[in-house]
Amino acid sequence: MDFNVVETTDKIIEYIKKYYQKSNAKGAVVGLSGGKDSAVVASLMVKALGRENVVGIWLPCYSKETDRLDAIEVANSLGIKLIEHDLTFVYDKVVSDVKGKFDLRDENLLKNSNINLKPRLRTNILYYYAAFFTELYNGLYLVCGTSNKSEIYVGYFTKGGDNVCDIAPIRELYVDEVIQVGDYLDIVPKRIIHKTPDDGLSGQTDEEKLGFSYSLVKKVCIEEESGIKDNTIADNIREEILSRHKSNAHKFYIPVFEGKK
Repeated sequence: MDFNVVETTDKIIEYIKKYYQKSNAKGAVVGLSGGKDSAVVASLMVKALGRENVVGIWLPCYSKETDRLDAIEVANSLGIKLIEHDLTFVYDKVVSDVKGKFDLRDENLLKNSNINLKPRLRTNILYYYAAFFTELYNGLYLVCGTSNKSEIYVGYFTKGGDNVCDIAPIRELYVDEVIQVGDYLDIVPKRIIHKTPDDGLSGQTDEEKLGFSYSLVKKVCIEEESGIKDNTIADNIREEILSRHKSNAHKFYIPVFEGKK
């Protein structure tokens, strides 16, 4: 099925408006990373709520200066307020304390914890600001999720971090569809909408770290949903993508004991 960018964009904007009306909510907090996903989400929220009700938050933690400049450019293009809240000190304090408690000599033991600490800290700060703005502006502010369907499917997110939000405008859009929406809205510079995503740390793009492209993730998703095999997908790539999806199942579901029923 072909993707109708005009119809989809209009539906997302209308969905946001209706949800805000139903929830008696007023504003939105968007963590701006300088990348396309957060830029498109912020654009959609501005279209739905008005620029005066959307606040961007830039949360650096050993982040690249180019990403900061891109976040500023996104905010300026949208005409929204941008707040910078540096998390480097908080991050360093947590890591330092853990090292001290365990007298660690092999810092590789902290590698995964450190990677996931940053999005978890960011999520907490986004909710802090949302609660603050709710009081300051006398109306409910919600935290907007910026993950897309391609990332979610392979579990390329931090549990308790960037998957936590109050509303997720692009969670059902694949990467190429997010780009199409950004191009259609035509508010944020196309350079940012088409920017190659990376974590800003490893020197690798997201796709290089994953070991496969987002276009292949989309093909596997469609194959799984339709039940029709796509012969253009190499078996080893299909197996790797499905393996990622299955191994990250714990990120999607919380096991709940229901034995009393």
